Amino acid sequence: MKKNKCLTAVIILLFPAVAASYGQVQKPLISLERISHEFNTIVSKNAKAQLLADGFLWSEGPLWVESHRMFLFSDVKKNVIYKWTREKGREVYLSPAGYTGSVPRGGELGSNGLCLNLKGQLVICQDGDRVVSVMDAPLDKPRPKFIKIASTYKGKKFDSPNDLAVFNNGDIYFTDPPYGLEKNVKDPLKGAPYQGVYRIAKNGKITLLTDTLTRPNGIAFFPGGKTILISNSDKGKAYWYAYDLDKNGLFTHGRIFYSANTAAKTAAGMPDGLKIDKNGTVFASGPGGIWIFNRQGKLLGKILVNDLASNCSLSGDEKALYVTSNHRVLKVTLR
Repeated sequence: MKKNKCLTAVIILLFPAVAASYGQVQKPLISLERISHEFNTIVSKNAKAQLLADGFLWSEGPLWVESHRMFLFSDVKKNVIYKWTREKGREVYLSPAGYTGSVPRGGELGSNGLCLNLKGQLVICQDGDRVVSVMDAPLDKPRPKFIKIASTYKGKKFDSPNDLAVFNNGDIYFTDPPYGLEKNVKDPLKGAPYQGVYRIAKNGKITLLTDTLTRPNGIAFFPGGKTILISNSDKGKAYWYAYDLDKNGLFTHGRIFYSANTAAKTAAGMPDGLKIDKNGTVFASGPGGIWIFNRQGKLLGKILVNDLASNCSLSGDEKALYVTSNHRVLKVTLR
């Protein structure tokens, strides 16, 4: 079969095409880049983007909570977790969310990645405190009280836990890049001389799974729990890596799932947060927006975003994608 050329289709604008106050044509929130016919079964040609809220410093950690029909996300630099619902729009959900200390500090001091454990509790990557914690409060009555479940490894503090994923047995896997440190890798408070990916077992034991990734970031399991995908947000090594899991849940057979090195030279952004749906389709933020792969690592297409895309989260029915994009958060109705 003859290979189709890449086609780009512009999505419907959320706002009027002409800015009333300036008389200028506004840029669309998103557009679609269709690379494979498989893309059409995942993202409809009639997909629409909605701006949910804006005015953030750096939005991250998107999490759709189906049981409460709410969308949670972090503003890493404001030290706040926000909530969005269709009924009330944006509200402050939790503050402080990532740094609970009393000494003023800069950098990415708030929360980052969010997930729910098997008990339905909110688990938080806390950049400022350099720990992974569980919020010690019900989801519908949040309060800044935390139980630390990972704070050190072999006596050294983590740099800034960034993103996390829950294995089917309840173990939590998380990435630890240096971005939350005020001076990044040159920060005098940096602990280990590497960047790690770790596992928190149900009994509390912490295991280093790999120290070979330069900037580990987004992380998610493929359905079945036999393979994990990790993004690497490093210029020149802008890769998504796949690892198989052995019978003990440890990494084996590491390989490059896909390289974004070429795209990173011309488009803004790096491989960052990602999610994988029940069919094994990967939605991964990268240069230019959200990249969509099948589970074999074939690039199907992209949702191009008119700003830096940091992460994404699927709705409960997987028909919508929530995207954190720099100062904004978006909802993309896929089909």
